[in-house]
Amino acid sequence: MSSKPDPNQSSAPESSGFETMLGKLVVDQGLITDEELLQCNSELLAARADGEVNTLEEALITHDFVTQRQLDRLRKEFEDTKSSLKIPGYRMVKKLGAGAMATVFLAEQKSLKRQVAIKILPQKFSEDLKTRFYDEGRAAAKLNHPNIVHAYEVGQAGEHHFFVMEYVEGSDVRQEIKDKKRLTEDKALEIMIQSAKALEHAHSKGLIHRDIKPANIMLTRNGTVKVADLGLARSVDDIEMAEKEAGRAYGTANYMSPEQIRGKVDIGPSADIYGLGGTCYHMVTGRVPFTGKNPSEVMRRHLKAPLTRPDDLNPSLSPGFCQVIEMMLAKDPSDRYESMTDLLEDLELVQRGDSPHFAKPAVDLSSLAVNITPDSASAEIPAAVPRRDSRSNVSALLITSIGINIVLAIIVVAILATS
Repeated sequence: MSSKPDPNQSSAPESSGFETMLGKLVVDQGLITDEELLQCNSELLAARADGEVNTLEEALITHDFVTQRQLDRLRKEFEDTKSSLKIPGYRMVKKLGAGAMATVFLAEQKSLKRQVAIKILPQKFSEDLKTRFYDEGRAAAKLNHPNIVHAYEVGQAGEHHFFVMEYVEGSDVRQEIKDKKRLTEDKALEIMIQSAKALEHAHSKGLIHRDIKPANIMLTRNGTVKVADLGLARSVDDIEMAEKEAGRAYGTANYMSPEQIRGKVDIGPSADIYGLGGTCYHMVTGRVPFTGKNPSEVMRRHLKAPLTRPDDLNPSLSPGFCQVIEMMLAKDPSDRYESMTDLLEDLELVQRGDSPHFAKPAVDLSSLAVNITPDSASAEIPAAVPRRDSRSNVSALLITSIGINIVLAIIVVAILATS
């Protein structure tokens, strides 16, 4: 029985490391499609049956799928990665990305033949960065949830400190926003619910993420959310670390809670609720909650500026979903959801088309004003008009009742004055 060639593997009989990975490299780089790679490998198998030995490189160039210059660049990157990083048990494949704190590589775990992501500290690093790096690995190891990137190993090989984790093949919310400008309410709700479940699990283990943002919410190709990057995660019971960080703002300015900006010691789950709210706001409006010329100005606006209502930027949003987002972004932690569990309840209600249980619309008191004349004894009493400007701590029903009584009293006085 014949079988189709693996589109990601070379058909050369004796391939070098580069030749073995070349198929995947050219596809991952977007140079060719899976179908074009399958075509090349099929032709190589047919040629081998006729006694000819060709390489994938030759086939790619023959079909003008890639240039020799592109192949040379890929080979150099591959060899540089292979020679500079050697971690026992893993074979480095390629660099996935780099940031200020670390570089991330795609690698193969030899024993299990699976792809993993390996985060490597730069060779010049501070002790504080090293501590946070290992803290991230240990924090991730405490968590076991389908919506959180799994941690496999953290350690040192030669001069390199490394953290091995699950490789998520797909995208992230930041890229989704960049590609689509803004997401639909249905799509945003799917992402929010999965993210909230991940954070609910983390909070149940005593961990606060403290850096929830679109770039840290990854999406697999089948749409599964994977919350990543626990580099700023801190245990709620870690009083020593909390006191050490007092007065300093840790997080990302566009999504940082007011209490983080102020450097409060008692940072709790509500900080992640705010960060997730800012992420949701960005998803559905295409804008971050507050903008500024620099991070300091953005943080000041988180503290003082009123939030532009999400439906002012995207009128297609449902009232219930807007109420949830605004409650998540309340400046006072006590005005936000008490827990991810409560937030999840409201998100799932909105997803079903129902009104949220915890997030309520405020009442515009100016709507109770009425123009009274002596002849208006039979005037209709206006009902309160709900708004979503901010969360009210007073019952809407109580305010409405008070307003009705005031209007009735005015009408009675007007009638007595004319009699």
